[in-house]
Amino acid sequence: MSGLGELDRPGAPGGAEAWDERSGEWVATPEGAAASAVSEEAHVPAPSRRPNPRRTGADPVKALMHRHRELCARAVDPLEIAAGLEAHGVTDRTATRFRHRDVFSLAEEMYARAAHDEETAPRPTTPTAIRTHTSWILLTLLPGALCAATVAALRLTHGRAHAIALAVGVLAGVLALRAALARGPLAPTDGTPPGSARHASGSSVWTCWLLAYALLGDGLLDAAVAGGPDGPPGASADSSWTVATAPVLALSLACAPAAWCAHLFAVSARRRLDTSRGLEEFTASARPLLLGAFALFLSALSALLAVCGVVLGESAAYAQTVTLGALLLLARLLTAHGFHHAPAIVLAAAAAAEATALATVFAGRLPGCGFLATPVETAVDAWGPGSIPALACAAAATALLVHATRTLTRASAHAPADRPC
Repeated sequence: MSGLGELDRPGAPGGAEAWDERSGEWVATPEGAAASAVSEEAHVPAPSRRPNPRRTGADPVKALMHRHRELCARAVDPLEIAAGLEAHGVTDRTATRFRHRDVFSLAEEMYARAAHDEETAPRPTTPTAIRTHTSWILLTLLPGALCAATVAALRLTHGRAHAIALAVGVLAGVLALRAALARGPLAPTDGTPPGSARHASGSSVWTCWLLAYALLGDGLLDAAVAGGPDGPPGASADSSWTVATAPVLALSLACAPAAWCAHLFAVSARRRLDTSRGLEEFTASARPLLLGAFALFLSALSALLAVCGVVLGESAAYAQTVTLGALLLLARLLTAHGFHHAPAIVLAAAAAAEATALATVFAGRLPGCGFLATPVETAVDAWGPGSIPALACAAAATALLVHATRTLTRASAHAPADRPC
């Protein structure tokens, strides 16, 4: 008879062993084997478990990618990552701590290591190709065309028709200018920071004031210094105070060259961004592009001023009109690249300076307040009424030019529309 017997070994605890007739020995049952294993495990000392040391500093690039994971996830090329890193304060010197010679090299590694889903990721686009669509080209020509039509209507009408033509022309010009600035190279970017809408609306108000002063301000100031005005403004020489239509017409026509200069600067800067190997190298190459586009616009505006002055038989008013055009172009370039705060402040300062000059002349007529008008009257007697807007706009344009050479020559200023600002 083979197999295990039914009787347990005498003295075995709980039937832990039984007699095996085949081998003639007492062997452990399964329950006994389990108990024996548990007993042996109880006597074996448990290995000491030390906590795994944290791995720190092994991969600094990975830590940087985790900090900027959203930027790496949405980037369509390494240049976008480089621009985003620079916007967050990462410089070429900082990149050396991540074992890279510059930010562009660091961005290339981050882009290569980022987990991009080829099916869901947006198709790579080339922000360099800011394509010149017929729509925005026509829109930039529209303000000048409407302003020219308005000036012609004012020269041909009188009385009530004159007032109606003026009101309709001003309204149409404002709407056309707003449409021209809403599309194309002069259009503000998307993804603007909080509060930018407030700054943009403020810039529009001050821009309208500056343009209105270019139309009416010099004549009003001249008449105020002389003791007037005694009636409403007019285009004729015998009016109480004259309206300067040539500067406003030239500025309206200058919307087209302003858009082309902005387009040229954006495309050229993006190309330099593609070929640059460092932030300092890009800044050094982008600064001449900005200054060249700025000078090209001023040349075009001066030519338009000369033509408008000859055609309308008016003074070209180069000083105040060129400085105003420079101020408006720089403010729009900064706004188009996502910088809204500085243009709003500087435009407000220029408008406040012009308004203060007018206010002091009228306030000087009060008893005992003649000293308030002395500075403005002295400037008008020495250089003419156009010196006040020329000085105000020149100072404001200089401040914006210094600011633009520091901001618009950074790689982050030429990132796509959803860049951080």
